[in-house]
Amino acid sequence: MGQLQTEVAPADVGLAPERLQRIEDHFAKYVADGRLPGWLVLIARHGKIGYLRTHGLRDVESGLPVESDTIFRIYSMSKPVTSVAAMMLYEQGLLQLTDPVADYIPEFAQPRVYVNGPAEAPQTRPAAEPIRIWHLLTHTAGLTYGFHRIHPVDQMYRERGFEAGYPEGTDLAGACSAWSELPLLFDPGRSWNYSVATDVLGRVIEVISGKALDEFFRESIFDPLDMRDTGFAVPESELERLAALYSADRNGLAVRNTRLNRVSSHQPRVLSGGGGLVSSARDYHRFTQMLLGGGALEGTRLLGSRTVGFMTRNHLPGGADLADIAMGSFSETSNAGKGFGLGFSVNESPQAAKVLATQGQYAWGGMASTAFWVDPVEELTVLFLTQLMPSSAHPIRTQLQPLVYQALVDG
Repeated sequence: MGQLQTEVAPADVGLAPERLQRIEDHFAKYVADGRLPGWLVLIARHGKIGYLRTHGLRDVESGLPVESDTIFRIYSMSKPVTSVAAMMLYEQGLLQLTDPVADYIPEFAQPRVYVNGPAEAPQTRPAAEPIRIWHLLTHTAGLTYGFHRIHPVDQMYRERGFEAGYPEGTDLAGACSAWSELPLLFDPGRSWNYSVATDVLGRVIEVISGKALDEFFRESIFDPLDMRDTGFAVPESELERLAALYSADRNGLAVRNTRLNRVSSHQPRVLSGGGGLVSSARDYHRFTQMLLGGGALEGTRLLGSRTVGFMTRNHLPGGADLADIAMGSFSETSNAGKGFGLGFSVNESPQAAKVLATQGQYAWGGMASTAFWVDPVEELTVLFLTQLMPSSAHPIRTQLQPLVYQALVDG
């Protein structure tokens, strides 16, 4: 599809070349000592790519390098795409954020909340209110992931076949039906838990649009933005461009993940809006530029600018941040000062987060250590792509942030 390139000299967009070198020097060490197979970093400012570097290998065993057109599994960086799709329907008047999810997926009509007991015999009660669309967008629905391993309901998900994948033969509608039968962790809107909520949102999009999620994405987002490499599968002719997937061993070294490494050239049965997409730097850069452009890119508008502004404010109950309200690892102090909008984390207080950043920056990442952020104040977008699970293996994201901001030297 052609190699991505820098568009301006770094200094022309306020980036100091000698300071940018610190990024490559730092992350090259991750490759040299075996912690990462390879990586790509893209920094754009004022709509122009001022820094683009690749380092290491996309497939260590085959000796294939990371290139600017390498395709990556973006996992949860699919979630902002699904959130944008849902808000496009919202702008058309086809759904309201307060709509009960049961209006579109009737199986969610009578949710129950876990009270106590083991996964084999949980005690539950009726939920205090319905799961609504905004609960899905903000991960306050009370749903979960089986791989969390911190709650009895997580175990119930795993026992139903939902851990790092889906039960054989299940499609998205079937997955939603199964999740509706399991208890919620809490009453909708009362807490925050990272979950399959965005997958459920993808099913809502299918029901409203009357189209499969891949078709809706292609017609409404990917084709209009000319995102050529993004989808739920990789065409057979492009499979060599796909980066291999690695996992961190006990010593933090990257080892090929043989169990999850295969991405089919055919569409999966479950079209996961929460974590199923693959993409390239070129494509996801275009997506972030659309966001930075207030919903528009190169004359194509997906969302109104006020909608993007609304999505990228903190929507957590009472204005809480993730450290206050989240369950599990997201309640750690590293998430102090960070709220959550409609599909993105939102930096409310860089001082509380203790990481150099700008207030109002919004971001998200993926399970294989990919990450992006958009900074409307600095007119800055940053993209980091690699393929190492889990994303918590190394503090890549908190290290990248100051390395980028220290390179900004204009007035």
